[in-house]
Amino acid sequence: MEVKGNSGSVTPTSLVFAVNGERLELSNVDPSTTLLEFLRTHTRFKSVKLGCGEGGCGACVVLISKYDSVYDKVEDFTASSCLTLLCSIHGCSITTSEGIGNSKEGFHTIHERFAGFHASQCGFCTPGMCVSLFGALVNAEKTNHPEPPSGFSKVTVAEAEKAIAGNLCRCTGYRPIADVCKSFAADVDMEDLGFNSFWKKGDSKDLKLSRLPQYDHHHKNIRFPMFLKEIKHDVFIASEKHTWHRPTSLKELQSLLELNHANETRIKLVVSNTGMGYYKDKEGYDKYIDLSGIYELSKIRKDPTGIEIGAAVSISKAIEALREKNLSDCLSDFGMILEKIADHIGKVASRFIRNTASVGGNLVMAQKNNFPSDIATILLAVDSMVHIMTGTQFEWLALKEFLERPPLSLGSVLLSIKIPCLEINKSESSHQRNRFLFETYRASPRPLGNALPYLNAAFLVKVSPCKDSGGTVIDTCRLSFGAYGTKHAIRAKNVEEFLAGKLLSVSILYEAVKLLTATIVPNVENSKANYCSSLAAAFIFQFFIPLIESPAGITNGYLNGYSNMTFVKDFESKENQKQAHHAKIPTLLSSGKQILEAGDEYHPIGKPIRKSGAALQASGEAVFVDDIPSPPNCLHGAYIYSSKPLARVRSIKLSPELQLDGVRDIISSKDIPGGGENIGSKTIFDTQKLADMAANSAIVDYDIENLEAPILSVEDAVKRSSFFEVPPFLCPKQVGDVSKGMAEADHKILSAEVKLGSQYYFYLETQTALAVPDEDNCITVYSSSQCPEFTHSTIARCLGIPENNVRVVTRRVGGGFGGKAIKAITVTNIVKMMK
Repeated sequence: MEVKGNSGSVTPTSLVFAVNGERLELSNVDPSTTLLEFLRTHTRFKSVKLGCGEGGCGACVVLISKYDSVYDKVEDFTASSCLTLLCSIHGCSITTSEGIGNSKEGFHTIHERFAGFHASQCGFCTPGMCVSLFGALVNAEKTNHPEPPSGFSKVTVAEAEKAIAGNLCRCTGYRPIADVCKSFAADVDMEDLGFNSFWKKGDSKDLKLSRLPQYDHHHKNIRFPMFLKEIKHDVFIASEKHTWHRPTSLKELQSLLELNHANETRIKLVVSNTGMGYYKDKEGYDKYIDLSGIYELSKIRKDPTGIEIGAAVSISKAIEALREKNLSDCLSDFGMILEKIADHIGKVASRFIRNTASVGGNLVMAQKNNFPSDIATILLAVDSMVHIMTGTQFEWLALKEFLERPPLSLGSVLLSIKIPCLEINKSESSHQRNRFLFETYRASPRPLGNALPYLNAAFLVKVSPCKDSGGTVIDTCRLSFGAYGTKHAIRAKNVEEFLAGKLLSVSILYEAVKLLTATIVPNVENSKANYCSSLAAAFIFQFFIPLIESPAGITNGYLNGYSNMTFVKDFESKENQKQAHHAKIPTLLSSGKQILEAGDEYHPIGKPIRKSGAALQASGEAVFVDDIPSPPNCLHGAYIYSSKPLARVRSIKLSPELQLDGVRDIISSKDIPGGGENIGSKTIFDTQKLADMAANSAIVDYDIENLEAPILSVEDAVKRSSFFEVPPFLCPKQVGDVSKGMAEADHKILSAEVKLGSQYYFYLETQTALAVPDEDNCITVYSSSQCPEFTHSTIARCLGIPENNVRVVTRRVGGGFGGKAIKAITVTNIVKMMK
């Protein structure tokens, strides 16, 4: 196939990559296909699981290895396969948990330790955990850390624990999982490792080490395929309706954008596609343009004027660049600023997202979609600049102006971001000892990322000592705040102007706080508006209060009763220290001791025995319902969810475009066979990807007339006599006279009221079922259900067939917590109707 453009004909190239060492070559690929979708539907490697589909759970993590021909080295990094587009891995090697080790070739030490430390319960999330940890071990061997003792890795305890930050688990609990991670670190305290099947209480350290599965840091079973080193990375892939382009220069990019403008094709600019985890595509695209191959967008340049980071540079690489130090950095305020920026950005998302997400993509989402970006807030405080290309025109903009502009048009591309070097003016006399102070703040549900902030802030202040009073003078300051409900990060200009030139005191700080609380006003949609305002005041108070030498208590406001706090009194000492962000040994994330006493009276009951199948779960070979290969002509379903909380459904229609793409039909209560009962609900089905798209774009006609008010509380239900019929087996027989017993009790309950909100079921494995028709009006249903007996009877009732015609198979459940009991039955009912 040839695709013609304005520069003649272009021959499509094949997509070449490797999965667990096996070469794969594809010539016709839909560019919207994700790596996860391909692995699960076209390979035998099912350890990558579909959990959230948004890069937020870690169940789909893989290790991507890419050869860098310039430096002649292989880069290894973890990534979410549910967000990684298949076309973007051209020339890469993919390693899943089966590739690390398996039952045929031998389990990896990681798998064995997960089993031995009882760190896998349902096992759905375990393969992703193993790959995340494996990626940390592989990259630790490339560092200049001291050589560890035999059987250990160069990874530290803190690094090992952080390796799984972002990998969610709902069953096991993180204690044993953290123990597995820490067991690879040379600096681990063996007494800190909890209950396991390798040793028993009282064993010596040497005996414990001898019984722990030995770790080989050479990773002899994982090698980068040599044939991938010869692959050219400029790729053009074409399918029947879509194309994928990877330009290698700005000139090529300009030509593609100009051609798109002339043809009015639907185009998507991508780097890593991680933005899809937050903003879903509501339409398809004709052309995908991968920006990661353009040098100007991938470079990192550091010179005396500052540091420039290409827009396509991953957040992880940006962090490494910001932390790189030379002698001048160590002696400058600018080096301290860069390292604190790096520390803060390290709390954004999770490691497997930061490894692929780009700095520029984060800022573009903040500019176009009002994304609550930490990076935008921090860079705003240090007067960052952005380089924009529009057509053939190039311009530098202040980040503040960039954020305030209308959303970027399709013809505009963010090329790079520059953090200027903010040094003290050389002409200033040395005895003034001016200096910069910089700090960032972030309040979020979780401290190590993978959670959007309630509020973030960054403060850059230039200060100097006052000769007369010995206090601190604020020369200039930049105060930025974001993520509290505004369109984008802002500078608190009125507070900056108020503080500039003033001698810092408690009264000045108090007035600044009052000004700030009037400035940081979240929008009405923010449910935590008061909390965000108080956080802003707390952040600015925390930053400035140590600079006040002699604070006095005040009788109103935030500082009432303030006394006896330690302050930095020697400014010269602070100048010498330069508020240095010295390399500190990271504190341990968790620590503790676990002692379980088991007697011999009921031996072997109480003996720590490895769970049967735990190693299979860790390697990803354990089969869940969605891992079962789909039979020929299998249909896939997806629910159409009502967009109105209270309405009647008149009709459901599909767009003509989707009907042409192969969506077969809509299943509703009308399709229940004669004699069956309506126990299910409407759904739509086709191949899974199209079914999901069709369900999300279905046209539903609602009727909201003459509807009774909804029942939203128990009191409303009692008042309107709306009761559920309680099954007899749930009604216990009354024992004794309750009223008489309460009346004669020594202690009386005067009044009591308990209200519980609705429960949100959260399990990693989604509701899944597979129905296979059999002979003589029989059916076999594979269900991820906690109540297969109820599922069995419900299917028979709905289809109107004898129960002996139904066979329900439940091998394992990927997390339950009650959500896989009654709620799973509806899914099985819909699936068996599709037969």
